[in-house]
Amino acid sequence: MIKSTITMNNAIIIIMKTAVLIPCYNEEKTIKDVVADFHRELPDADIYVYENNCTDKTVERAKEGWSGVQIRHEYRQGKGNVIRSMFRDINADQYLLVDGDDTYPVEKAKEMLKLVEDGRADMVVGDRLATTYFKENKRPFHNIGNKLVCWLIRHLFKTRVHDIMTGYRAFSHDFVKGFPVISHGFEIETEMTIHAVDKNYKIVEIPVEYRDRPKGSSSKLNTVSDGLRVLHTIAKLFKEYKPMRFFNIIALIFYIAGIILMFPAFEEYFVSHFVTKVPRLMIGALSVVLGLLLTITGIILDVIIKKQREEYEITMTMMKMK
Repeated sequence: MIKSTITMNNAIIIIMKTAVLIPCYNEEKTIKDVVADFHRELPDADIYVYENNCTDKTVERAKEGWSGVQIRHEYRQGKGNVIRSMFRDINADQYLLVDGDDTYPVEKAKEMLKLVEDGRADMVVGDRLATTYFKENKRPFHNIGNKLVCWLIRHLFKTRVHDIMTGYRAFSHDFVKGFPVISHGFEIETEMTIHAVDKNYKIVEIPVEYRDRPKGSSSKLNTVSDGLRVLHTIAKLFKEYKPMRFFNIIALIFYIAGIILMFPAFEEYFVSHFVTKVPRLMIGALSVVLGLLLTITGIILDVIIKKQREEYEITMTMMKMK
């Protein structure tokens, strides 16, 4: 941890090092205001702008917002790649992640960081969906996609987190340094939410008012291609984090298909003691066997995942002891 202490009048004051992380790709219209607002709200925080192969004047505008802003570069395209570099490179006690599009309220920053500082949260989620998101966001397919993603994750992973795709979050040091970033693009928010749920991190959601992008600023999120990538990520993480449920769902399909195929053959046998529908019987039996194999696969992988969770907890405990 990076906490520093000072003594005043025999009282020890602990100072938490805070890092504000702003991933950016062509945000020259808004980044100046974002940097200036967060510097004003959090004057003691270090502010990092990670530009991701920008082709406009994002870097110049960021410096206009505050001369002390730290500009860093990530040459691998994609928000996931940017956040991977941020989490690896920056050492702090607490982190605030915010998009550079000026859609999130700076006034909530202190409240979010306070939850982390007090130990009440490892990840604070700025929930847009509970306030103005659906009113402000003028892209109907974005809204539909957000609802679908949230519904899937709440039901598949048994979590109460509502806004899965928000780009406004605060993190503890433990979460940032213990989070293995795999995603390359916008599916990173989904990945970090599922990781936090699976590893039993403390998650707190607070409502934040969302405002749509100002005129001249456009979203880099492609509704179709990025939406499909998010859905693919959910399916992949469901398989990796919940293998028992994942494989049992597929196995159930094979069981049902096998029973439907075999039923006429069994019915024929009980009536005439002969089976003429041998191919159906064989295919049905094969389907049931495949279902059993999938169930066994789920059981084995579930044991492995539980062992990995135990090892993760031991690793994180050892890191705290250093």
